[in-house]
Amino acid sequence: MCSSMTSAKSRAITMHIEYAYADSGTGPLVSKEAKSNKAVEGVWIEVEKHQFEPIILKLDWELVMKPVFGMEADAAVVEENERKLAAVLDVYEARLKESKYLGGESFTLADLHHLPNLHNMLGTPMKKHFESRPHVKAWCDEILGRPAWKKVVEMQEQEWKRLVAEMEKH
Repeated sequence: MCSSMTSAKSRAITMHIEYAYADSGTGPLVSKEAKSNKAVEGVWIEVEKHQFEPIILKLDWELVMKPVFGMEADAAVVEENERKLAAVLDVYEARLKESKYLGGESFTLADLHHLPNLHNMLGTPMKKHFESRPHVKAWCDEILGRPAWKKVVEMQEQEWKRLVAEMEKH
């Protein structure tokens, strides 16, 4: 991003950081292999954005958020999106049979962009769809086990505890 541009879109921000710091030794996101597979990475970023995330957001609303607000999940919406998720994960399974990560043999933004939604879905009954596909399961275990992601989850949990404590004061 140039100095006159701002963005609140996480995908745009992560892409900017990746490109801006590509030669600073920041690690696997800019490995030689990752650089040579930018087209493949780009395809999977788009798959996440247009195929995976819309389904996950609907399931997240029904299975995670509605219960928080004391609402019941709409079984028809869950069933429809569960079928869609299974179909998308079949495509992921086929891809991950070919390579360790979506963009190739190195962790890329295509994998990184999945982390928040994967984290949420694996705490729901949808977990079975991820675990029943061996390559998808291995990929999930690998990327969710990354130290940086574990740190993010730890920080989220600390913030959640702080917010709950703050709410209990009032």
